[in-house]
Amino acid sequence: MSPTAPDDRATTPCRPHLPLRPLWLCRVCAAPWPCPVARLSLRQEYAHDQAGLSVYLCTVLLDAAADLYRLNPHDGPDPAALFARFLGWARPRHLR
Repeated sequence: MSPTAPDDRATTPCRPHLPLRPLWLCRVCAAPWPCPVARLSLRQEYAHDQAGLSVYLCTVLLDAAADLYRLNPHDGPDPAALFARFLGWARPRHLR
């Protein structure tokens, strides 16, 4: 970037990293949702409500499991992998 070129980051709005259903991929970066940016955003949003974060993540885990199973009923989603993906990262550090 040249020194006189405007910084695109200053004018580009930040798009939220939300899930694309039924695939459960991030709409912005295409990583499995919740992607690292979504996880950081969720941690910030629920900074003072760990129980609320857990309830929300349990809800989306159930939705994701149903969607992913419908997409591929023969090799359905691995429950342990889904737990790690949706809930395992959100546990308070002292419980890990």
